[in-house]
Amino acid sequence: MESSELKFSEDHIWVLVLENRVKLGITEYGQDQLGEAVEFVPVEVETYIDGGDTFGEIESQKAIVELISPISGMVINVNERVLDDPSIINVDPYGRGWLVEIELSDEDEINNLMDEDGYEAFVEE
Repeated sequence: MESSELKFSEDHIWVLVLENRVKLGITEYGQDQLGEAVEFVPVEVETYIDGGDTFGEIESQKAIVELISPISGMVINVNERVLDDPSIINVDPYGRGWLVEIELSDEDEINNLMDEDGYEAFVEE
Protein backbone atom coordinates (compact mmCIF):
# COMPACT_ATOMS: atom_id res chain seq x y z
CA MET A 1 0.00 0.00 0.00
CA GLU A 2 1.25 3.48 -0.86
CA SER A 3 1.39 5.86 2.08
CA SER A 4 -0.05 8.50 -0.28
CA GLU A 5 -3.39 6.63 -0.06
CA LEU A 6 -3.44 7.13 3.70
CA LYS A 7 -4.66 9.86 6.02
CA PHE A 8 -2.97 10.54 9.36
CA SER A 9 -3.89 11.76 12.84
CA GLU A 10 -1.79 13.72 15.31
CA ASP A 11 -1.86 10.59 17.50
CA HIS A 12 0.25 8.75 14.87
CA ILE A 13 -2.62 6.65 13.58
CA TRP A 14 -2.98 6.04 9.85
CA VAL A 15 -6.36 5.62 8.16
CA LEU A 16 -7.01 3.80 4.90
CA VAL A 17 -10.46 4.63 3.50
CA LEU A 18 -12.24 1.68 1.86
CA GLU A 19 -15.65 3.04 0.77
CA ASN A 20 -17.84 3.00 3.92
CA ARG A 21 -15.15 1.55 6.21
CA VAL A 22 -11.58 2.25 7.21
CA LYS A 23 -8.56 0.33 8.42
CA LEU A 24 -6.50 1.86 11.21
CA GLY A 25 -2.89 1.25 12.13
CA ILE A 26 0.02 2.93 13.85
CA THR A 27 2.38 4.98 11.70
CA GLU A 28 5.97 4.06 11.05
CA TYR A 29 7.02 7.04 13.19
CA GLY A 30 4.66 5.95 15.97
CA GLN A 31 5.88 2.37 16.06
CA ASP A 32 9.50 3.56 15.85
CA GLN A 33 8.99 5.74 18.94
CA LEU A 34 7.29 2.87 20.74
CA GLY A 35 9.93 0.25 20.03
CA GLU A 36 9.36 -3.45 19.59
CA ALA A 37 5.69 -4.33 20.01
CA VAL A 38 5.12 -7.30 22.31
CA GLU A 39 1.32 -7.23 22.59
CA PHE A 40 -1.70 -5.67 20.89
CA VAL A 41 -4.94 -5.55 22.90
CA PRO A 42 -7.87 -4.26 20.79
CA VAL A 43 -11.40 -3.39 21.80
CA GLU A 44 -13.87 -6.14 20.98
CA VAL A 45 -15.45 -6.48 17.56
CA GLU A 46 -18.90 -4.80 17.51
CA THR A 47 -17.71 -2.07 19.89
CA TYR A 48 -18.87 1.40 18.82
CA ILE A 49 -16.21 4.07 19.26
CA ASP A 50 -16.32 7.82 18.82
CA GLY A 51 -13.45 9.77 17.35
CA GLY A 52 -11.08 10.36 20.27
CA ASP A 53 -11.92 7.04 21.93
CA THR A 54 -9.37 4.29 22.48
CA PHE A 55 -9.57 1.35 20.04
CA GLY A 56 -6.89 -0.66 21.81
CA GLU A 57 -3.40 -0.52 23.20
CA ILE A 58 0.05 -1.64 22.18
CA GLU A 59 2.54 -2.83 24.73
CA SER A 60 6.20 -2.55 23.87
CA GLN A 61 9.39 -3.08 25.80
CA LYS A 62 9.32 0.67 26.53
CA ALA A 63 5.69 1.46 27.33
CA ILE A 64 2.00 0.72 26.97
CA VAL A 65 0.31 3.15 24.59
CA GLU A 66 -3.41 3.71 24.15
CA LEU A 67 -4.41 3.92 20.49
CA ILE A 68 -6.77 6.85 19.84
CA SER A 69 -9.18 6.56 16.93
CA PRO A 70 -9.64 9.66 14.80
CA ILE A 71 -12.76 8.04 13.33
CA SER A 72 -16.20 7.19 14.75
CA GLY A 73 -17.88 3.91 13.97
CA MET A 74 -18.35 0.24 14.73
CA VAL A 75 -15.29 -1.99 14.99
CA ILE A 76 -16.05 -4.77 12.50
CA ASN A 77 -12.72 -6.58 12.33
CA VAL A 78 -9.47 -7.02 14.27
CA ASN A 79 -6.23 -8.16 12.65
CA GLU A 80 -5.79 -11.65 14.10
CA ARG A 81 -2.26 -11.92 12.68
CA VAL A 82 -1.12 -8.98 14.80
CA LEU A 83 -2.74 -10.54 17.88
CA ASP A 84 -0.66 -13.68 17.24
CA ASP A 85 2.53 -11.83 16.24
CA PRO A 86 2.66 -8.16 17.34
CA SER A 87 6.11 -7.72 15.75
CA ILE A 88 4.28 -7.38 12.39
CA ILE A 89 3.50 -3.82 13.55
CA ASN A 90 7.24 -3.05 13.51
CA VAL A 91 8.01 -4.87 10.26
CA ASP A 92 5.06 -3.76 8.09
CA PRO A 93 3.05 -1.00 9.86
CA TYR A 94 1.28 0.15 6.66
CA GLY A 95 0.44 -3.28 5.28
CA ARG A 96 0.08 -6.50 7.23
CA GLY A 97 0.36 -4.48 10.48
CA TRP A 98 -3.09 -2.89 10.26
CA LEU A 99 -4.90 -3.12 13.58
CA VAL A 100 -8.68 -2.72 13.30
CA GLU A 101 -11.33 -2.14 10.68
CA ILE A 102 -14.17 0.26 11.40
CA GLU A 103 -17.49 0.84 9.66
CA LEU A 104 -17.67 4.62 9.26
CA SER A 105 -20.49 6.53 10.91
CA ASP A 106 -19.30 10.03 9.87
CA GLU A 107 -17.37 10.27 6.60
CA ASP A 108 -16.68 13.98 7.24
CA GLU A 109 -14.16 12.99 9.94
CA ILE A 110 -11.80 11.92 7.14
CA ASN A 111 -11.51 15.60 6.16
CA ASN A 112 -10.01 16.42 9.57
CA LEU A 113 -7.00 14.16 8.94
CA MET A 114 -3.64 15.07 7.43
CA ASP A 115 -2.32 13.85 4.12
CA GLU A 116 1.18 12.37 3.91
CA ASP A 117 2.91 15.74 3.41
CA GLY A 118 1.00 17.31 6.28
CA TYR A 119 1.86 14.41 8.59
CA GLU A 120 5.56 14.53 7.66
CA ALA A 121 5.61 18.27 8.44
CA PHE A 122 3.80 17.59 11.75
CA VAL A 123 6.36 14.93 12.77
CA GLU A 124 9.28 17.22 11.92
CA GLU A 125 8.00 19.99 14.23
